[in-house]
Amino acid sequence: MSLALKLDRIVARAEELRHLLNEGVNGDAFTKASRELSEIEPVVARVDELRAAEQARAEAQSLLEDPDMKELAEAELYELKDRIPALEHEIRIALLPRDEADDRSAILEIRPAAGGDEAGLFAAELFAMYQKYAATRAWRFEVMDYDDSGLGGIKSATAEITGKSVFARLKYESGVHRVQRVPATESQGRIHTSTVTVAVLPEAEEVDVQINEEDLRIDVYRASGAGGQHVNKTESAVRITHIPTNTVVAMQEEKSQHKNKAKAMKILRSRIYEAQRASLHAARSADRKSQVGTGDRSERIRTYNFPQGRVSDHRIELTLYKIDRVMQGDLDQFIDALTAEDQAARLAAEE
Repeated sequence: MSLALKLDRIVARAEELRHLLNEGVNGDAFTKASRELSEIEPVVARVDELRAAEQARAEAQSLLEDPDMKELAEAELYELKDRIPALEHEIRIALLPRDEADDRSAILEIRPAAGGDEAGLFAAELFAMYQKYAATRAWRFEVMDYDDSGLGGIKSATAEITGKSVFARLKYESGVHRVQRVPATESQGRIHTSTVTVAVLPEAEEVDVQINEEDLRIDVYRASGAGGQHVNKTESAVRITHIPTNTVVAMQEEKSQHKNKAKAMKILRSRIYEAQRASLHAARSADRKSQVGTGDRSERIRTYNFPQGRVSDHRIELTLYKIDRVMQGDLDQFIDALTAEDQAARLAAEE
């Protein structure tokens, strides 16, 4: 189907939805129509801009033969030369199939991998980096679990990040993050390499994942770790195993067993939901792998080289020499580039 025909159908559908809403429908029909209209209205606005630009181009071309208007017409055509293709590109991007999870909040999980204490230290720094990035986007960053290693690092950390399009912005962060630097404990100044795994999961609702109670094994135990004398007195920690998928989530951050169970179930639901999404969209994931990654936490995606002051994303071969700013949450340049690369790959696949 040609782009022009697609746009005609979208504009007609918008008119149909406006008419339906003006007739006074209510209930589920009103909600469904309102949601659909809100999704396509930005595209319709771009279509209106494109058609106005095309009309202006036609009018300017008709004036080229008029000696008195030729200079003005050429100036108008020069301005529209880039404007029309840009609008067409924006519309093609807007028409790409949307990831239904893009608008969702997300669960962030970070764990040190190779590198011992240094990996734990860098894991804590990455966790803080995402917290700072969330602040720049006015997202709510709630720590769900933070297992301190006692050396300033972490054994693992989990956060719920709530806000508009959180998953759309952070989904490319899943994978292995590598750090190269001289640890504070290194007396001979040798550069060490350590790795940390990051997983970003779209937050799932109960309606997204059906979990049967009989499929769960729930163990309670005494929490361990620094701080809080209650950890030695009450069985507040919870470990939930989803037997069919062998997915295990442990939570001990709260003093309340009930709260720990609720948090663990939220994480469990999101892990299962993401696993189901990956299975259903295996072909899409394979296409993305060559571009921006699959989201697999075993795939190395980025290197933070402190001696050289650079951060390199290996999926798009982008290197930025501003490691201090990146660690302070300045991630938009990477995320925007990854998003554009993914969009370009999907556009190419549709052509």
